[in-house]
Amino acid sequence: MKTQGKRNVYLKMQSFATTTKNLLMQGNVERANTCLQIVDRLFAKGNNELKNAISNVYLYSLTSFLEMYRYDIKSLLPLRLQGEYYKQINTSSL
Repeated sequence: MKTQGKRNVYLKMQSFATTTKNLLMQGNVERANTCLQIVDRLFAKGNNELKNAISNVYLYSLTSFLEMYRYDIKSLLPLRLQGEYYKQINTSSL
């Protein structure tokens, strides 16, 4: 049953990333920013499983989208998520 729970958190983060991207494509930056603030709070207060899901699913999916459409990542991502994003970049370039 624990495996099912882990899968659910990753699926939920993927769904939330899709919602955030759709809001950005619709030009609704304010609501997308609300999503980012929620994820930022979850990242700050969540357990390791949730933090991993946010980093490996939500943040990876969202920042790939942002880079593809040339959004200014620094202006959109809260500081905690920016830090996690830069950790991903630095780790992948090793």
